[in-house]
Amino acid sequence: MSVSAAALSSPLGTAMARVGDRWTLQVVEALLDGPSRFSELQQAVSGVATNVLSARLRRLEADGLVVASPYSERPPRYSYRLTDAGTALAGVVVLLTGWGAGHAGPDAPGPRHGVCGTGLEARWYCPTCARTADEPEGELVWL
Repeated sequence: MSVSAAALSSPLGTAMARVGDRWTLQVVEALLDGPSRFSELQQAVSGVATNVLSARLRRLEADGLVVASPYSERPPRYSYRLTDAGTALAGVVVLLTGWGAGHAGPDAPGPRHGVCGTGLEARWYCPTCARTADEPEGELVWL
């Protein structure tokens, strides 16, 4: 897939060029629980065609987000796992899942607090100041 220079001129454009196509974030979500074989990924990402899943996995591997490890030589078969860079997408997946759940109704699946079951909200957090952006003097600034 060819990516235009204009698309890469912003951080969002760069991210969309790498993981913004259909199925990619669903593959990442399926791999968040740990390594999976191709057949397991097909079940986890229902509706994805075999050739499309193969292409997405190759692309994720080329981008350094997934590692394929052989577990059978004849026929060649692989297990797939996220790299550290791929695992870093977990926050994006959780945010999008939460957004989708919020627009699908109150009983839709999404991230929930394990103790009480309430849907979770994301907050911008500064690791330097140990504050969230919604606290007093915790102004959020886009650069």
